[in-house]
Amino acid sequence: MNNDFTFTIKSICLDENYRPSDNTRITTNFANLARGERRQENLRDALRMINNRFNALAHWDNAKGERYSVELEIVSVDVDIEGKGQSFPTIEILKTNILDHHTEQRIEGIVGNNFSSYVRDYDFSVLLPNHNKNQTQFSIPDNFGDLHGKLFKSFVKSDSFKEKFTKPPVICLSVSDNKIYQRTGNQHPVLGVEYQPNSTSLTEQYFQKMGLQVRYFMPANSAAPLAFYFVGDLLNDYTNLELIGTISTMETFQKIYRPEIYNANAVAGKSYQPNLKNLDHSLTQIVYDREERSQLASEQGKFAEQHFIKPYQKVLEQWSANYA
Repeated sequence: MNNDFTFTIKSICLDENYRPSDNTRITTNFANLARGERRQENLRDALRMINNRFNALAHWDNAKGERYSVELEIVSVDVDIEGKGQSFPTIEILKTNILDHHTEQRIEGIVGNNFSSYVRDYDFSVLLPNHNKNQTQFSIPDNFGDLHGKLFKSFVKSDSFKEKFTKPPVICLSVSDNKIYQRTGNQHPVLGVEYQPNSTSLTEQYFQKMGLQVRYFMPANSAAPLAFYFVGDLLNDYTNLELIGTISTMETFQKIYRPEIYNANAVAGKSYQPNLKNLDHSLTQIVYDREERSQLASEQGKFAEQHFIKPYQKVLEQWSANYA
């Protein structure tokens, strides 16, 4: 059996005129912003926050704090399972590009950043709840995350990925409110101070099956650490500007979506446990419907089950069993 599916990559610019396509997961951070009466103001304000944060971190030879701006590209990945031209939307990620207005250079940034996946919605919003329904003790289904992990690794190894991107992806997420993070003595000039968690998590295990390891860093003037999932060597495989592109983009999104953590008025200390009930935080002026986002994750998981998992179940099981 063919060990590779066919991946098709499409991209669209994320600017103040962006409108989500019919195939975009509505729970995706940027898609949620691009809706409602303030959609254009939301996007404009978020992009301004990203640019301001980028220039604050890239402060050398940048006295006025206006040298750089960030361009965002929404990368949508469709997969053709049977080679018959029928594809399913599997992955959506963000790609950063950096404009240096002093040298008039356009610098390629990192792909990954904000990661979303219909199959992950299925795993966490359909498969996992059904497995634990009416059970007295929480447990994880056998092979949980195996298919999703292999699909992701297959995509990163594909010719489609290699033709478009020069470096492996970095995915940046919020820290977990279920863990305690301890500050270490390790400090990076851009990523900031490193933290280590007191335990592993289901999310870490899930991303490990995607071939990704994780480290936690809190950049300068941030309120809390960010989780960076990566392949290879995070600190040496990417330039400072590439890393700043990811930090400025994802920290901005987290300030909007997780203000209790990332827009908190008190900065994380040596020992830190995130608190989603923290009242001592500031809100941005950007409108975001967090409740709707949670409800839609279940709907999108069911969509994946109906249009991908069940129709291709035998093919996917055979492919996953043989995938190396």
